[in-house]
Amino acid sequence: MEFVQQQATGKGPDDWFTGDVWFDVLHAGAEPSRIRANMVRFAPGARTAWHHHAVGQTLHVVAGIALIGTRDGTVFEAHPGETVTCPPGEEHWHGAAEDRFMQHLALWDGTAPDDDLPETTWLEHVTDEQYGAPRTRSH
Repeated sequence: MEFVQQQATGKGPDDWFTGDVWFDVLHAGAEPSRIRANMVRFAPGARTAWHHHAVGQTLHVVAGIALIGTRDGTVFEAHPGETVTCPPGEEHWHGAAEDRFMQHLALWDGTAPDDDLPETTWLEHVTDEQYGAPRTRSH
């Protein structure tokens, strides 16, 4: 057993986020486990750029209201205690509602060192229109 040395909180880079976002890397697994776990905090209205993960991603909402958008224009609203999975290769974004902070645990798998796929592929920023689309609570 080993306690993981925690890194300092990092500020989300402008290329990947709109607004202020901070993250704590909780775990960045090495072979054979490649699990990644970050605790991510979004200021009101902050969000990721469009992106996708080679092996998918799971988001567990800890505080606030999370918005998760898909390319078909759907914006899902998730509340504390809810968990959302994004399958491998699905382009999506996630962030905070405009009126409160949001915190989620982000889990995903890194790709193998000999794999040609990056674990996360970052795309363009989410527009205000995409962010402001009507929300659904459908599961």
